Amino acid sequence: MKYFAHDSAIIDDGAKIGDDTRIWHWVHICAGAIIGKQCSLGQNVFIGNQVVIANNVKIQNNVSVYDNVIIEDDVFCGPSMVFTNVYNPRSAVSRKDEYKTTLIKRGATLGANCTIVCGNSIGQYAFIGAGSVVTHNVADFALMVGVPARQIAWMSHYGERLDLPLTAEETVEAICPHTNEIYRLENGLVSLVSHQP
Repeated sequence: MKYFAHDSAIIDDGAKIGDDTRIWHWVHICAGAIIGKQCSLGQNVFIGNQVVIANNVKIQNNVSVYDNVIIEDDVFCGPSMVFTNVYNPRSAVSRKDEYKTTLIKRGATLGANCTIVCGNSIGQYAFIGAGSVVTHNVADFALMVGVPARQIAWMSHYGERLDLPLTAEETVEAICPHTNEIYRLENGLVSLVSHQP
């Protein structure tokens, strides 16, 4: 075993866990889960059977990652944020064959107490503000806040707000104030262009 697990953690036989991952108090990982390298699972985290978590993912306390959630590298899941996997749950109606897939792309941040409604994709390096409720797909680098969440700005890889409008008729560029990376807004989408010389 090349990962750390606290004595109180329950790791079902069959779960795949990468090297240098840290699993803390009262975590439960189901048998079918796949977890990458150098992840951190905080206190009271639950990981379902049909879950794939890539490398260097940080999942803070009291987060349940249910079936059909896929999390790419370098994602941050804030304390008590919520995933779902059924859009219209009823206690008396079994909908296990209707789970909707949720994809969290590389580098995204999911703030504390936010909710990601199932079936949506969160773009690379997007930033979901604390307490927000995401009800639709989110673009790369988008900063989303509110209930339901709406985009208010763009964010850099580093997590700095970029000096870009939400939309523009012409191509617009901005520089991350921390890293000097150049970002371009074009056709309603932001991309990383290059490092500032």
